[in-house]
Amino acid sequence: MPYIPHTPEDTARMLAAIGLDSIDELFDEIPPALRAEGFAGVPAGIDEAAAARLMQSRAAQDGRSLCFVGAGAYDHYIPAAVWDLAARGEFYSAYTPYQAEASQGTLQLIYEYQSMMCALTGMEVSNASLYDGATAFAEACLMAVRANRRAGRRRILVSRALSPVYRRVAETIVAGQDIELVELPLRDGRLDPDALPADAAGQYAALALQQPSYLGTLEDVDRLSDWAAAQGLLLIAVCNPLSLAVLKPPGEWGEAGADIACGEGQPLGIPLSSGGPYFGYIVSRERLVRQMPGRIVGRTVDVDGRPGFTLTLQAREQHIRRSKATSNICTNQGLMVTAATIYMSLLGAEGLQRTAAACHANTARLAARLAALDGVRIAFEPFFHEVVLQLDRPAAAVLAGLAERGIAAGVDLGDSYPELGPAILSCATEQRSDADIEVYAAALAEVLDSSEVA
Repeated sequence: MPYIPHTPEDTARMLAAIGLDSIDELFDEIPPALRAEGFAGVPAGIDEAAAARLMQSRAAQDGRSLCFVGAGAYDHYIPAAVWDLAARGEFYSAYTPYQAEASQGTLQLIYEYQSMMCALTGMEVSNASLYDGATAFAEACLMAVRANRRAGRRRILVSRALSPVYRRVAETIVAGQDIELVELPLRDGRLDPDALPADAAGQYAALALQQPSYLGTLEDVDRLSDWAAAQGLLLIAVCNPLSLAVLKPPGEWGEAGADIACGEGQPLGIPLSSGGPYFGYIVSRERLVRQMPGRIVGRTVDVDGRPGFTLTLQAREQHIRRSKATSNICTNQGLMVTAATIYMSLLGAEGLQRTAAACHANTARLAARLAALDGVRIAFEPFFHEVVLQLDRPAAAVLAGLAERGIAAGVDLGDSYPELGPAILSCATEQRSDADIEVYAAALAEVLDSSEVA
């Protein structure tokens, strides 16, 4: 067990040093009636090899579907070194680095993470992470309203192409503070610029959009950024961080760039893991740093002029009065940030670009191959590494038929975007091969030809 460092000999020496003969003596103040005398129903221990076989057999019962699902969580290749390093005891079991003198390694890693995220997004400051992408978006909305506190603006324009999950989470979080998210309609899978209100100045705190959008489409970010600036609105950019290796970063949109960028960090070396844990990132312009939730690590020097790292800003409820805190729900997903930092370091700029380009190329091949089938059409172009496929029959039945054939084919858009009709959102990351795409296409053709989805 790599995370239990003490041998029986170590324990015996420690007990001897404090004058005790056994561990039980440490807890002699606990009445015997309250002590467990064993664990009924727990089987006898088995060795590591047997435990591995048992868990592998149970995992196999879930099956291993061929994954073409995206919608915010992506099946990317993660180099073995990422989690071999992140799972070392120094990182894996480390607590929040409040004490700089004892946490220089962790603090430096977070500082490097913040620097990488600023470089990736073209922004100026980053915090040490948030709970996940959805809550990061909610925190960005709160930041925008706080920045407009004197003007009293408590409404935010939100593109309908922004993730439905993010919008629902944000509405739940901000509604209690009388903040309203105003949805803007779409045209061809993108924010309809004609729907932007003419009287936005003085009425709204921010405009929020996603690039690439939840539907995989690409917004006219320069035009929208310039419109927001002209109206005196902050611009909130929700971005897939991997896409920023090939797309223009939000800090460079239009003349002034976005004011706040946020999103889900899972594409940066975090496994799917049945839904988490993941981490949210948030970056902004320096002028908004006092409104940023969570923690920020800074680089400094000690009294002898040697460089070091420390927590610089901690405007959260653990450190100041609750009423003054920027957030009362933020967290630091330190282990996930550790993995993401290692992942970005290993791949570098070129590796991230190649991965993002491979994702786009695979999705383009997938879309072209599936659209060649009768009853399937591509809804919107261009796209990044997700594509909306419109069908001529119920999407739920098609997805169920593909699932029976071992393919997790995508997300049914019927509930979130009923105006699209029967439609699914499919994704092909760099993990998908040409053979995988052919398997998907053959299975979809079989499902469409069968009577099960008539």
